[in-house]
Amino acid sequence: MSEPDPGTTAPEPDDDPTPGAPASGSTPGPAATESARTHAPDPDKPADADRAAAPEVAATEAGPLPSGDEDPATRKSGELGDPAAQKAAAAVGRDGGALSDPAGQQPETAESESSPEPGGPDREPAGGKSRKPGDPGQETAGRKPGSPGRQAAGRKSRKPARKPGSVRPRRTTAEARGSWPARVRNTLRRGIRPDSAPPSRMRRGRTWLPYLLIVLAAAASIAGLAVRPATGAPQDTADYVILAGAAGLRWDDLDPQRTPALWQEASRGSIGWLSVRSAHSTTCPADGWLTLGAGNYAIWANTRVDRQCPPVQPVLTQPDAIGANLPELGGVVRGNQDNQPYGALPGALAESVRCTVAVGPGAAVAAARPFGRVDRYAPSLPDDPRRLLSDCVLSVVDLGTVSGSGTARQALVARADATLARIIAARPERSLIMVAGVSDTDTTSRLHVAIAEGPGWQGGWLTSAGTGRDGYLQLVDLAPTVLSALGRPSPEGRFSGFSALSVPGRPADPAEAVGGENNADKRAGAQLGIAGIYFSGLGAVQLAVFLLVVPLMIRARRHAGPTGPAAAPRLLVLGAEVLLIAVALAIPAALLADAAPWWRAGRPGIVFAALTFALMLAGTVAVRLAPRYPRTLWPMGVVSAVGAAVVGFDLLTGAQLQLNGVAGYSAIEGARYSGVGSVGLGVFVAGMLFLAGCVAQWVRRPWRPVVVVMVGGLAVVMVGSPYLGADPVGAIAVTAGVCVAAAISTGGWLTFPRFAWAALAGLAVTIGFAVLDLRRPELEQGSLGRALTALGEGTAGPAIQRAATSNAHALDSPLTLLAVIGVLMLAFSQFSPWGGLNRVFGLHPALRAALAGTTVATMIAGVLGGAAFAVAGAAAAVAVPLAVLTTLRVLGHAADRTRPEGGTDGPGGPGLSMRPGPVTPPPGDKSDSAGVTVRQR
Repeated sequence: MSEPDPGTTAPEPDDDPTPGAPASGSTPGPAATESARTHAPDPDKPADADRAAAPEVAATEAGPLPSGDEDPATRKSGELGDPAAQKAAAAVGRDGGALSDPAGQQPETAESESSPEPGGPDREPAGGKSRKPGDPGQETAGRKPGSPGRQAAGRKSRKPARKPGSVRPRRTTAEARGSWPARVRNTLRRGIRPDSAPPSRMRRGRTWLPYLLIVLAAAASIAGLAVRPATGAPQDTADYVILAGAAGLRWDDLDPQRTPALWQEASRGSIGWLSVRSAHSTTCPADGWLTLGAGNYAIWANTRVDRQCPPVQPVLTQPDAIGANLPELGGVVRGNQDNQPYGALPGALAESVRCTVAVGPGAAVAAARPFGRVDRYAPSLPDDPRRLLSDCVLSVVDLGTVSGSGTARQALVARADATLARIIAARPERSLIMVAGVSDTDTTSRLHVAIAEGPGWQGGWLTSAGTGRDGYLQLVDLAPTVLSALGRPSPEGRFSGFSALSVPGRPADPAEAVGGENNADKRAGAQLGIAGIYFSGLGAVQLAVFLLVVPLMIRARRHAGPTGPAAAPRLLVLGAEVLLIAVALAIPAALLADAAPWWRAGRPGIVFAALTFALMLAGTVAVRLAPRYPRTLWPMGVVSAVGAAVVGFDLLTGAQLQLNGVAGYSAIEGARYSGVGSVGLGVFVAGMLFLAGCVAQWVRRPWRPVVVVMVGGLAVVMVGSPYLGADPVGAIAVTAGVCVAAAISTGGWLTFPRFAWAALAGLAVTIGFAVLDLRRPELEQGSLGRALTALGEGTAGPAIQRAATSNAHALDSPLTLLAVIGVLMLAFSQFSPWGGLNRVFGLHPALRAALAGTTVATMIAGVLGGAAFAVAGAAAAVAVPLAVLTTLRVLGHAADRTRPEGGTDGPGGPGLSMRPGPVTPPPGDKSDSAGVTVRQR
């Protein structure tokens, strides 16, 4: 019979007499007398010795069992399956005494679920003192040895019998229960006693409560992905647009005295940093002008560039005195259509307006139609350009190429400024002037000038939906901006960029807006030179640390016998743990180091390395000196939380640390300008899932999926929200990882039902992302919405080709080396004879779930996002050292053993334990098991 709910108050034994037991105060009958004889202690031994030497047995003092119920002792030991055992149990109920076998020895029975605990209200008096006459535990004087019911020598005396149906009264005071936070914590950690009453209606609700919370967390994750409203207000339309470009023009070329026209336009209009990415690895002037006219990533000639870019010298013919022809453009168009994954159509901008004017060779490349015709062409700006600039709604002017350094560069900038001054003086009414540094001039990539001055473009930052960050614009955004300013629709499916907007918030002085600590070009340039070196060095350091840890792991897996390698010195093990913690904190430390303007120093690489090392050292010391450091999972939980907190705080504050940061992304490369990058995503996913695994390991098994889904749902929202991570593909990948982790967090294999439920949950979140993204305007859709739209229209081929090309280019990243090193170390730790990762997974199944979820999420995010193994490498840089550290700790205690005092060693040799000394019994304890000796090798 099961024990009632622990929360209920048990009735007193005397309040509810039951058949088969005497009433309170009555004379005990024969059955009670026999029970008293059976349960009486041995008079030759103290009661304490009896309790220490004999195993606990079940109390069988009960009346006949109701129909359909079982005795708890026989149910646990499996005796009811035997007909003889059933008859014996019935005899116990009739006689009220203990069952004895024919030899006179009492058989062992399972511990009764209703037996009192030590120190409980029914505990036998200390010292073996007899009870009052009539009590069920009183010894009968004069009983002969070996008589029925006589307890064997050395066996523990039975505890007093209870009345049938009675239970041990439980303490119900506030002191016994403790405070409510302690009760909640104990409920989560230990759960409900398995020997409690059958599930009540409230308890049955607890079984489905974790699944309800999982559903609510998934719904909240989708609800948190609300569509971000467009920033900025629609700009006023203009009657004319004049686009003046100068290859190589940068913000540090502008000066109020040397370039007054450029400075005036920057002061009055909206400004930003222009990324000049094209289909060529180095955007030379011809590539930049062609990309501008295509509104998509294009390439003029697929030739290798050695340091300096060639000048723009297209073949031009003028059969009349009005326009010009570019005979080469037809072949260029076919090359971009057939050989490039972007589907660019050079001349798409000119095809979208009635006529165009081109001044200079670079402008002719941008203003030519796809078949090579330029409507109006002039080799240079005439003395009076008013009529020329008014002939067509779009005029493209080549201000020249700005290259070199020193006085020669200043002279080229001054010439471009003088040409712009003449354009400003001759501009038509209601015209918009746009100035852009359309390309680089050598293999050194930089950020360039972007200015828009005209109606609705006064004193703000330039931005677009493609960058998602104020003050940043792409070269492919210029073409849709021109058409938007003219009030013309963009050609469907031709442009990769988005129309620019002007948003307020920039300083009035251009020197303050783009100079000093706000010089994004200088910071991005320093980042490109240091990021590769830093991650390559990190990979080398991690490989060296792992090679150092391998011998320690071999020696840590000690044998239980007298042979085997000796334990490694404790100081060496502690040193290895410190190194593992330090390398796991390397990327979070690099992110924090980007908060300081290290790139302004004379030797930025050395300053950055010093800052990162100082932050790593501070974090390692803080983790090492924490009071809970000796706990097995403490370093993993804390370091994971630090990594997730650093990236999460950066996302909440606008991702300022990742933008142009060593552990972030570069605006020069043009892959991302806001949200979470590949490195940040890997660190954030690993930190959140391993933190969830550590917390889930702390709670009881049914609540582990809830913890994983709650923490993982927060990660999904932060990665996928347009306000924060702005990465829907990454959010889908994180969803898949969270589903896998939640499915196996309770232990066991990823069975088909678990996989099916995880797949359904991931599909539901993916559909939610897709619906939200598809509801946005076409020009504001994210990568997921554009991919689904292209798939529905049957034009997904270029998108798939672009993703494959990006993955191929990302394979040579140093982060790939980190991923390979992590995989090799995990494989050695799991499959080698000295590895102990399987033991970690057995002791802490939630960590296995966290590692599996991190692997799934980072691989999906990298492949679908075009980053290959970059996301997985960043995650491995954090997760693998922590997994190795935990494995090293678990292996250190894999052979712990104990043995009784005075006993002999078993076949495995002397026992091992963390406690080096013997544990002696208290004085006066003369039990057969006086103590145990625990030894450690």
